[in-house]
Amino acid sequence: MLTGTPFIPLHITVHLGFPDAAAPNVTLPFPDYVKNVASSEIFPTWPETSLRANIYAIVTFALNRIYTEWYPSRGYPFDITSETQYDQKFIEGRQYFDNVAALVDELFDDYVRRIGRIEPLFTAFCNGTTSTCAGLSQWGTVDLANRGLIPYEILQYYYGEDIEIVKNAPVRTNTLSFPGQTLAAGAQGKAVQTIQIQLNRISRNYPAIPKIPSASGNFDAATEQTVRVFQQVFDLPVTGAVDKATWYRIAYIYTSVKRLAELDSEGITRQEFPSQFEEPLTPDLVSEQVRGLQYALAVVGAYYEAVLPVEITGTYDAQTERSVRSFQEVYGLPQTGIVDEATWNDLYRAYMGIRQSIPRENAEFIPQLYPGSVLQEGVTSEDVRILQQYLTYISRTIPEIPAVRDTGYFGPLTRASVTAFQRYAGLTPNGVVGAVTWDGIAGLYSDLRLGYAKRPYQNPGYTIR
Repeated sequence: MLTGTPFIPLHITVHLGFPDAAAPNVTLPFPDYVKNVASSEIFPTWPETSLRANIYAIVTFALNRIYTEWYPSRGYPFDITSETQYDQKFIEGRQYFDNVAALVDELFDDYVRRIGRIEPLFTAFCNGTTSTCAGLSQWGTVDLANRGLIPYEILQYYYGEDIEIVKNAPVRTNTLSFPGQTLAAGAQGKAVQTIQIQLNRISRNYPAIPKIPSASGNFDAATEQTVRVFQQVFDLPVTGAVDKATWYRIAYIYTSVKRLAELDSEGITRQEFPSQFEEPLTPDLVSEQVRGLQYALAVVGAYYEAVLPVEITGTYDAQTERSVRSFQEVYGLPQTGIVDEATWNDLYRAYMGIRQSIPRENAEFIPQLYPGSVLQEGVTSEDVRILQQYLTYISRTIPEIPAVRDTGYFGPLTRASVTAFQRYAGLTPNGVVGAVTWDGIAGLYSDLRLGYAKRPYQNPGYTIR
């Protein structure tokens, strides 16, 4: 999975032994797996708040294994093992405790993550008596429960205050992330962008692997060369194409360098994959994804008279719904007012077409649109150079946002300046520049240097070619 929104799988496959042992696999409904593990790991006589905290940890641990494809990415035909040296205790055929099973039925579709991150947290835990670890202590939760802490506070005690519990996650069939066909020169789409972004992150730890200048979803010559070098570094057949073996080696190395299967994970932010469809956007939602949607609609609406204008608020209000319907009408899509995958993809293509039509020269006088792919530490591009110029100009008026040299390289100083801007603007301070952060920086630059209403989607002044 690794890039999409986490979900609860209908089923999970458990290997009844160590990973390399010649042991059978069993596939069972995910809630039944959690009931089995919870009945094997904890005692039904513990306080209910302790039981709930432990069940959250058990569910989230399993989801982390599934989300990162920890075992399938290494060639194993299962999701998790039954061995506590590696995973969680599972005993085939065991009976469940009634009160534990009832709690699991309530909690199996909830999980823990760090605030501002996508992936389920690697909720490491141990019993706290015969073994200890950096994560949750099972017996320790009993003491905390007896002291009056609620489940969320117990989890915060062990995993830190910057966590949240995601409620009622969607439930659907789990499928492996490989798109089913080899990706090669000329391929386009979400799967290509996924490996481009992952390879660019891997290159920070393996500098011999060249960065791909634009993670646009187009399998260009630069992507092919990066894939070739990756295959050389990791002893794969050097074809320049991403087959199943290369896809999963990329996924495994990406998980490793970001430590996604560790408690101190670097984490994945939604802004790392901003142009990808994650889940339907519907009226009344309030999120940064909605802000990104409104930004794209505002740009498209400035060039297509039939697309209604929209304000960038982060709230999917009636105005946003009308704008979405008008876009769907222009593109011959069902006019639902809901942003499904077809609507999202057409909107992204329309946006990128407009973005490519705007003059790149004199960017200091023509505020540029978001480049369509994330800018973050390690990226080198002309867009980074423009971003640095904007930040430096802003710093003259707002000194708490540090100036940076316009080198075109997104290094630690640029990340610090971006993070300072995000704090100033009330955005998630992660140092990553997605559509929302770019619009904030470019917009403030435009206001300070050129006056109000000078952004491209407010007063374009050019036509699409």
